Amino acid sequence: MDTGLIIRIVGVGILVAVCAIILNKSGRDDQAMLVGLAGLIIVLLMIVGEIGELFDKISDVFGL
Repeated sequence: MDTGLIIRIVGVGILVAVCAIILNKSGRDDQAMLVGLAGLIIVLLMIVGEIGELFDKISDVFGL
């Protein structure tokens, strides 16, 4: 895993946190929850490729 992925995940987290705080302060709690959920889904989609590479490396090591 390279540092670029970690920086992108942190960036998404900061952006989602700021948006959720702004939405909570304006009384839109439902939309703040949806923003948090969307951020989680975006980060999971970014990580899926890395997990696939990990499984490929594990299968190469054990010869599966």
